Amino acid sequence: MGTMDHTFDRSSLGAFLRTRRTALQPEDVGLRRGQRRRAPGLRREEVAELCTMSADYFARLERGDGPQPSEQMIAAIARGLRLTPDERDHLFLLAGYRTARRDLRLQHVSPGLMRVMDGLAGTTAQVMGPLGETLLQTPSAVALLGEQTQYTGNARSATYRWFTDPAARERYHPEHHDANSRTNAALLRAAVTRDGPGSPAADLADVLLRTSEEFARLWERHEVGLRWSETKRFVHPQVGQLDLYCQLLLEPDQGQSLLIFTATRAPKATKNSPCSASWAPTNSPPTPSDATRPNQYVAHLVNWRALARRLGRREHMRS
Repeated sequence: MGTMDHTFDRSSLGAFLRTRRTALQPEDVGLRRGQRRRAPGLRREEVAELCTMSADYFARLERGDGPQPSEQMIAAIARGLRLTPDERDHLFLLAGYRTARRDLRLQHVSPGLMRVMDGLAGTTAQVMGPLGETLLQTPSAVALLGEQTQYTGNARSATYRWFTDPAARERYHPEHHDANSRTNAALLRAAVTRDGPGSPAADLADVLLRTSEEFARLWERHEVGLRWSETKRFVHPQVGQLDLYCQLLLEPDQGQSLLIFTATRAPKATKNSPCSASWAPTNSPPTPSDATRPNQYVAHLVNWRALARRLGRREHMRS
C-alpha cells in the first residue's frame, strides 16, 4: 500500500501535469505534428491515450478538480508523460504519496527507452525489467509472444512463468528449452549475488526453489555468465516456425532492456498460414487494418544502434 504522509495538492498537481504535457512534443511519442496543431505540446486527448485513461479525467486533474488518483494511475501518467525518475517521484508526492512503491518503480520505463519504443511502433520489440518483467510491448511483439504485460505478482516475471507454467514454453522451439532454463537460472543467480538477501531477485529465487524441481536442480549447478542466444526459434500458432534475431539494448541505470526481434529469413508459406512471410524483412509498417490479424505484423530490419544514437543526440540538444 502507498504511504499517505503527504497532502494531495490538486493545484500543484494540475500545474505540473500541464507543464509536462505542453513540454512533450508529438515527435517525442511517435506522433505526427500535423498542420492544425496551434497550441504547444500534446493535446489532452493524446496524453490520455498514452496514459490509458479518459481525456475527461485527465482534463479534471489538470484543472485541479479531479479525485485523488490511485498509485497505479499516477504510475501510468508518469509513463505516458515520459517522466524521468525524479519527475515521477515528484508526481507521487504531489498526489499525496510519499514515493512510488518498489514494484511501481520497477515498472517505470525510462524516458530513453520510451523514446526508442516510440520510434519502433511497427517493429517487434518489448521492454523488459530486471527480473524478466515485460513492461511494454509493440503490437507485433504481442502478436509474436502474446500479451505479457497482463500478469501480476510473481507471474510478472518471465523467469517465474518459465519454471511454473508450461504454457510459457509453448512458443519456444523445444530444442531451446534446456538452454533457456539454464540461462534463466544463471541470470537470476547473478541478480541475487548482485542485489543481495531480501532483494526482489532473492525473493523470486526462494519461491522458485520451493515450487520448481527443475529450477532447484539448476540452482545447485551455480552456473553464471550464461547469455541469451542472439537467434531464437519460435513456434507461432498461426505462422508456424520462425527464426529471428534478438538484439539487446540495455538501460543500465534501471536494469531494463529493450529486445528487438528481426527476421533471419522469410518463413515458408503454408496452406494454413498463407501470410507466414509476414515476419520477413520489409520497409513498410503494418497498416491499421492489420491490427486484427496478428500474423500480418512485420518484424522490420532496423538499424537500432543508429536510432539509439540519434535519439541520444536529440536529448543532449534539449538539455
